[in-house]
Amino acid sequence: MANLGSPRMLVLYVFQLLWLMQIKVSCYQYKVGDLNAWGIPTSGNPQIYTYWSKYHTLKIGDSILFLYPPSQDSVIQITEQSYNTCNLKDPILYMNNGNSLFNITTNGDFYFTSGVPGHCEKKQKVQISVGNGNGSSAYSPSYGPSELPDTAPSYPTVFGSIPLPPSSSPVIIFSVILSAVIGTAVSGFISGIM
Repeated sequence: MANLGSPRMLVLYVFQLLWLMQIKVSCYQYKVGDLNAWGIPTSGNPQIYTYWSKYHTLKIGDSILFLYPPSQDSVIQITEQSYNTCNLKDPILYMNNGNSLFNITTNGDFYFTSGVPGHCEKKQKVQISVGNGNGSSAYSPSYGPSELPDTAPSYPTVFGSIPLPPSSSPVIIFSVILSAVIGTAVSGFISGIM
């Protein structure tokens, strides 16, 4: 049996630690509306949730954050039928703390609106579809993706940059494959010496 405190095993432990550090965690938290709080869209930016939906790709493990004054608003998750008719009765989930976080744990369509009567009719609602293709698409009501411009509206970056969704770039894939090959070689080398 190998001595777990030997220099050879220490090298293996260090290599394993370095290999694990190569693996990226690719889950993100997205604030609905980005720099705008969750609320009724303004006349100056009536498609805020449509823009937000179009320019964010969500996947399992991500979460969405709704920020709003808890004394003035709330957010509810509802069914597709309730979403289309703005029916606020019998929500799937009710959140009213002003800092509401929804974790995406499954693929599917998720429908959200304000829990305040009348806000849904004023387009304070968003649909998020996770697991269609390589990510998600999310749309706000009555505006399709073809009706939107190719660029998002520009917002001042007051709180720092908003993280971009991860991509499957060749550099990341190469890094993971290279780490696996080197790990196998080092493991075989160390096993052969012992």
